[in-house]
Amino acid sequence: MWVAGCSTGEEAYSIAICLMEFLSSSRHDQPVQIFATDVSDAAIETARAGTYSENITPDVSPERLRRFFSKVDRGYQISKQVRDICIFARQDLTRDPPFSRLDLISCRNVLIYLGPVLQKRVIPIFHYALKPTGFLLLGKSEAVGSFSDMFAALDRKHRIYAKKATPSLLRTDFVPIDLATAGGAAALPATATARDDLEVQREADRIVLAKYAPAGVLVNENLDIVHFRGRTGAYLEPGSGQPSLNLMRMARQGLSLELRTAIQKARRKGEPVRKEGIQLDSSGRNRIVSIEVIPLKVRTGGGRYHIVNFEEAASAPERKAAVIRPAKLRAPDREIERLKKELEATKEYLQSIIEEQNATNEELKSANEEILSSNEELSSTNEELETAKEELQATNEELTTVNEELQNRNLELSQLNNDLNNVLASANIPIVFLGPDLRVRRCTPMAEKALNLIPSDIGRRITDIKPNIHVPDLEKMVLDVIETVSLRERQVQDSEA
Repeated sequence: MWVAGCSTGEEAYSIAICLMEFLSSSRHDQPVQIFATDVSDAAIETARAGTYSENITPDVSPERLRRFFSKVDRGYQISKQVRDICIFARQDLTRDPPFSRLDLISCRNVLIYLGPVLQKRVIPIFHYALKPTGFLLLGKSEAVGSFSDMFAALDRKHRIYAKKATPSLLRTDFVPIDLATAGGAAALPATATARDDLEVQREADRIVLAKYAPAGVLVNENLDIVHFRGRTGAYLEPGSGQPSLNLMRMARQGLSLELRTAIQKARRKGEPVRKEGIQLDSSGRNRIVSIEVIPLKVRTGGGRYHIVNFEEAASAPERKAAVIRPAKLRAPDREIERLKKELEATKEYLQSIIEEQNATNEELKSANEEILSSNEELSSTNEELETAKEELQATNEELTTVNEELQNRNLELSQLNNDLNNVLASANIPIVFLGPDLRVRRCTPMAEKALNLIPSDIGRRITDIKPNIHVPDLEKMVLDVIETVSLRERQVQDSEA
């Protein structure tokens, strides 16, 4: 894996930790190697050290801190097992050569700092560096833009893209590396020998394929040619106008309809389709050719691909029959035979279109039914919301009514309280109000003088107060009054008498 623009290493270490957790949970012993690069030497040094301050604790769980970090004086350091699978190096994406044969490239929040020119240079580099089944991970504000022919979106929300097969080549105008200064001079002879052997094998494969394999092309789901195999000039030619690699635009006269029919059938059935006896006029010469369409299964989900092979069929029996026939009937008969075949091909093509149309109609019907059911669910939900709204409005009205009643009662109680205070204040009689717990609740000004009460005595038990009158059994008498709810009178003497 390659983390381009790794900064101080948090992203590379996070990916490493996630991979180690996944591999340990799935019990796979898969070796992992992560290359992390950045243009800043200071950032690379910080990333290599793998030491971070203590403020990472809100973002890292205690379990991961215990398993993948060790406590140091300056905070926390990434454990050695994580640091061993991460290799940090300085690299300029726009100048230095990339890595190759990668499973994943993570370049998050780097492209937003590059202009359109540099982006057009960097994204093809990523395409070159990935395996055919590789993936590209970008930031939330980034996308491949005009390079949709190189990458297919697997998860647009999380910006995950899969590499697509494309005929575009990487520009190799990178700065050359001095192998002697890089410490690779000793390995040069062995590397050169291995490279020569590989080139010999490739050249041998190319010769064998060119001689024995049929001419053909590899096309994507849009019927754009992504790879040529062998000599296809007899079957394909560039069309007039703007250059295009579309198979239908490059097919010679007489092949377009047959090709489209065969590809449609191969897509529908998912198996190879072969058509023979197709008459082709190439450079003023009539040929009898056969085409074979083979669908390919791609795991990355980057679309459907097909191999289209062209073969020139042997036509000896037809030539012998042509010799026996009169010369004046040869051309009309051939024309009638050609028209019959074109009519059959047209019928097959129309039948495939009708079948596709029926399948599309079925899909549209099912989609319409789903939309109708969703609409019904939304309608029922809307009705429930309307009912809940009405209930809330009724409850709100009830609460408003209760609130008005409480306000009216509070006003009445306030008026009664004022009247009672006025009566007690104007009464020239010592009166003390006690609660069931014998605590003083209220008293008149005359009672304050007669019983030696002060404002802070409100809330105290009457037995805890030393009044100016002598009543030894005051508590018992008060309790009798509370229990019997009857009047008790007694003559007492104050301390001043």
